[in-house]
Amino acid sequence: MAEEGGRLFFRSEVLAGARRPPRPSSGRVVREAERETLVHAECDVLVVGGGPAGTAAAVAAARLGARVVLLERHNHLGGLSTGGLVIWIDRMTDWEGRLVIRGFAEEILSRLPPEAIAGPPREAWGSRDAATAAWWAQRTAAFHGIVCHAPTVCPEWLKAASLALVSEAGVDLILHALGTEPVLDGGRVSGAIFESKEGRRAVLARVTVDCTGDGDLFARAGARHHTDIDERDIHHCMNTCWLFGGVDMPRHLAWRAERPEEFSEFLRLGRERFGLLDKAFVSWRDDVALFMGPRLAGYSALKVDDLTEAELRSRRLMLDHLAFYRENAPGFEGAYLLLSAPQLGVRHARRLAGVAAVTRAGWDGRARADEVGVSPSLSPRFPNVSIPYGALVPEALDGLLAAGRHISCDPNSHSFLREIPQCWLTGQAAGAAAALAAAAGVEPRAVEIGALQAALRAQGAWLQEAVPA
Repeated sequence: MAEEGGRLFFRSEVLAGARRPPRPSSGRVVREAERETLVHAECDVLVVGGGPAGTAAAVAAARLGARVVLLERHNHLGGLSTGGLVIWIDRMTDWEGRLVIRGFAEEILSRLPPEAIAGPPREAWGSRDAATAAWWAQRTAAFHGIVCHAPTVCPEWLKAASLALVSEAGVDLILHALGTEPVLDGGRVSGAIFESKEGRRAVLARVTVDCTGDGDLFARAGARHHTDIDERDIHHCMNTCWLFGGVDMPRHLAWRAERPEEFSEFLRLGRERFGLLDKAFVSWRDDVALFMGPRLAGYSALKVDDLTEAELRSRRLMLDHLAFYRENAPGFEGAYLLLSAPQLGVRHARRLAGVAAVTRAGWDGRARADEVGVSPSLSPRFPNVSIPYGALVPEALDGLLAAGRHISCDPNSHSFLREIPQCWLTGQAAGAAAALAAAAGVEPRAVEIGALQAALRAQGAWLQEAVPA
């Protein structure tokens, strides 16, 4: 958890509580016979997981001429940014208003029609005008008194834009395919196994990119990884998000701003009744409210019973929130259930132990020699954070790269590296690197950094110029 002068960056509340007793083990096993697995496809680059990182990786690799297969377990692309209803796209500008997360991230948002995206106009990015910042702060687009490029988007249009970019790039997309195991050849990853309605199949690849979000492939291939968390931070919590329709968000926000004592009492009553009441977030429309919590602590994203219980608790809380908001919150009198997220919002499971890592000590503004992207920092007191290529490369495992929320970092840095724009950033970098490695016939760790950086710049990414030590 990052601290600034003894102050925690994230004060968002989390909800703990009574758990169901753990499921007892029977101690029995089922023995399976050896079997052969049909090879479904062969390619240069296999991307497992079609979330933000996976979509970006597949497009970046295909645009460099690689034959790309993209496996996705759901019926859509975009992962948590679409199916998870994490439709608030956190800061892409730094504290000076510069757009630093560019490339694929900038392009995909540019594909959305005006009615599908809401946020500050470009000329307002970086504004420190008090009134402007206060207005956008209520709309999750200003922090520390500074306006940011942090829009909210329509999830269906983001799905459509993701699919269009993948299709235009010539990616071989396979939906309803859950990547489950790496294919290992002498300790090197040479593809992955997936499960589908056709049963168990394999895809063989020169380079595989693990974009599962939970590090399923690199963990099952034996790569060292970390699971430690900071229990004070929200970065380890999970929950299902939802949308309420039929609301009047401008009226609701005005009430919160003009009658803060009433709003405080509203929150107190909700906490008294439910343990925690989540605040309504704006969406891309004034008549739709987004709820990104309550954030549930104490669950593991790697245990199926925990995933089930977190899902059930979230959906009970959704109904509780609907009744309470209708009764007590101005602007919500006519609210109705619009949509609960098809995907559970998992923030953390595993983090790769990479050749390099993004750590709190590295929030120093220096451009790493192997920089593949730049992230805004958590506070204006810190400079931008350089993302090194080594954070995508396993310490020892060959044939594989990792992108998305499970890249190599400490819990402090995971707080922002798990966000949607950073996943687009690391996905684009991994996809470009995978294509270069496949074309050159080398391992991903041997990719020439200058060539990778040139390829990323050609695809619109913003990189700093490294200063010699």
